[in-house]
Amino acid sequence: MLTCQNSSIGSSTIRWWADGMASKLLDRLRRTLFKEGAVSAELGCTEEFPESSELEDDTECVSARLSGTLSFKAERMLDSEDLEETSGPDSDSDFLVESIENGSCSTDGSPVASVPGGSSMLTSRLQESWRSSQIRSVPQKLLFEVTDATVVQEGTSKYVLYTIHVIQSGMFDKTPALITRRYTDFERLHARLRRLHGEEMEGVCFPRKKLRRNFVAETIAKRSRAFEQYLTHLHSLTELRHAPTFLEFFYLGDLRAGQVLLRGGCYQEALGHFMNGLRLQEKLGSQKQQRTHWLFTLLALVACFQELDQLGEAQEHCDRALEDLAPSQDSLQHQHLHPLLIPLLQANVRLSWKISKDKRQWEALLLEIQDSGVDTGNQPSLKEYLVKEVLEDSEGDPKHRVKGEST
Repeated sequence: MLTCQNSSIGSSTIRWWADGMASKLLDRLRRTLFKEGAVSAELGCTEEFPESSELEDDTECVSARLSGTLSFKAERMLDSEDLEETSGPDSDSDFLVESIENGSCSTDGSPVASVPGGSSMLTSRLQESWRSSQIRSVPQKLLFEVTDATVVQEGTSKYVLYTIHVIQSGMFDKTPALITRRYTDFERLHARLRRLHGEEMEGVCFPRKKLRRNFVAETIAKRSRAFEQYLTHLHSLTELRHAPTFLEFFYLGDLRAGQVLLRGGCYQEALGHFMNGLRLQEKLGSQKQQRTHWLFTLLALVACFQELDQLGEAQEHCDRALEDLAPSQDSLQHQHLHPLLIPLLQANVRLSWKISKDKRQWEALLLEIQDSGVDTGNQPSLKEYLVKEVLEDSEGDPKHRVKGEST
């Protein structure tokens, strides 16, 4: 009798414990579904590219995706105004995206995101998977990741400089490339794209300016995430992805900075800019759209490697340039030759001879050009061309500079 009674008490305890656990699980499920329902409602307004609609979220949290990757370089983060960014409404919902998961900001000025639980991690993975499926039509997906944000003080002006890595996804990227940009650089890009591609830019959101709290860690982290998704959205749209204005935003500043250094004889420093510019152009696939800039980059690398006595690398880039400049038989007969073809051939023959590489192919082409009646003497050197060339952007502006360009 006692045994039966104890068994009854044990069963009641188990049922009570099971009911309590079930209640907790149901409560957690309701909260998760409520959160996902709210996210779905937000995503519904921009189905083709959900990130742009997320940027209108008013959630006050730091993006979990930036945790562990974004670093701030400043003595302290000040709650003061950016003297060059003081127009527009003072709103905390001025970013392209806000993290769905709860985050926090540490007292030392660096963003720290909370560790997601099992259900939130699953939700996050599903969202990322869904987003990836929406842009599978992109031939080569690029990732744009803000890895550093530095507060820069120039006289009475202060601004945040963002370092953005451009990474080719789907494989280990052995050729990293990066750009450094400030808010006004993005703003200029957005204005130009709206003027030249108004119809395609209708669904593209851009982070609004703020009057206050521009230099606190939370604001910088949110804006960093916004710029990542802004560039990702632009790159997902075919016409914008190939637009000269979009392409030049990445690499033209490096080419101009490298040219200034090359003119001053600083070949090692110039080489860094030109190599970064080359990698950016390769990742963006701008060789055909911006052929003049592509050839300038290759020839600048030839000149820098020659001056640094790295002849193998110089000859390799000569070959790459000749792949684009080598004339067809018809062009050769009608003497429709690129003005840089002959000096490039002459440079390649000399370099090939110095490194004991077979040069007969280029000697034969040079001889054929000479036999066709073209004067191969008195040709400008590659270095003379590089020094004198005016690097214009797609709007014909040779004076425009991207501030904060570095490699």
